[in-house]
Amino acid sequence: MKTTLEIPDALFRRAKSLAAEQGIPFRELVSEALAEKLGRRNGGQKPWMSHFGELRDLHKETARMNRIIETEFEQIDIEDWK
Repeated sequence: MKTTLEIPDALFRRAKSLAAEQGIPFRELVSEALAEKLGRRNGGQKPWMSHFGELRDLHKETARMNRIIETEFEQIDIEDWK
């Protein structure tokens, strides 16, 4: 959809420059910035917070690894450290 926006000249120049640095069209930069801003308002979560649900299985894996480490350290003799 096409629309007209009024933004301050200095902000436009900074945004246009950033789009050029990233090698993307100005409209894409504006779309990404708007989507990011709207995403933050919904739920108040940071964008990276959505990935935490993907890590829930790591709790079991971390506990398993800690048990292995504890077992291995129980097998080390004091004489090995001298």
